[in-house]
Amino acid sequence: MKAMILAAGRGERMRPLTDHTPKPLLVAGGKPLIVWHLERLAAAGFREIVINHAHLGEQIEQTLGDGSKWGLTITYSPEPPGALETAGGIAQALPLLGHHPFLVVNGDVYCDIDFGRLAGLPMDDGQAHLLMVANPAHHVGGDFSLDGGRVGHAEGAQSVTYAGIGVYTPGFFRDVAVGQALKLRPLLDAAIAAGTLTGERFTGRWVDVGTPARLAELDQELRQKQRQIP
Repeated sequence: MKAMILAAGRGERMRPLTDHTPKPLLVAGGKPLIVWHLERLAAAGFREIVINHAHLGEQIEQTLGDGSKWGLTITYSPEPPGALETAGGIAQALPLLGHHPFLVVNGDVYCDIDFGRLAGLPMDDGQAHLLMVANPAHHVGGDFSLDGGRVGHAEGAQSVTYAGIGVYTPGFFRDVAVGQALKLRPLLDAAIAAGTLTGERFTGRWVDVGTPARLAELDQELRQKQRQIP
């Protein structure tokens, strides 16, 4: 299975940190956020990675190179200024992702998941499978509901938050024109209406690193863990 890391966002809430550094290259625990993903993907047996980029994308390519440092092969999918949003970016990268289900990971989250648990899921073309987490303090309303593996619209106390990690099939993006800027939510809502969107709950460590304060908190947490390792 191939994996795609979404790294094209401008990171407005992270300014001024992202004025000169793309958000996935911001450092927590001594490593850029995106490197935590690369290390975990490599450990889980992934070998081919696609990374999209727009804002300061040349820094991402210069820092990560071809991926050989992690035993990976990285291919890049550049986007125009302003980027193409999530669905548009994935649709543009489909020729690099092939004809089989692929993993998608937001470049601005931290998660200690074993990505291998998401590999090899039985899926029909046109389906998607999302990883969900408990609603964080900054997003108490959640995104969706999850009932027996079936994803629905958010329902109050039963709501969960999309972790920015999921497995998608190429057919899920069949109606997105190449070069079209499109958010992911309309496609997810259509799949909910069709009863084809599935998901699972993750209870490990997950952080939406969306602000300088949350980045600083994560950095402190990871450095503390590293000091505890003998």
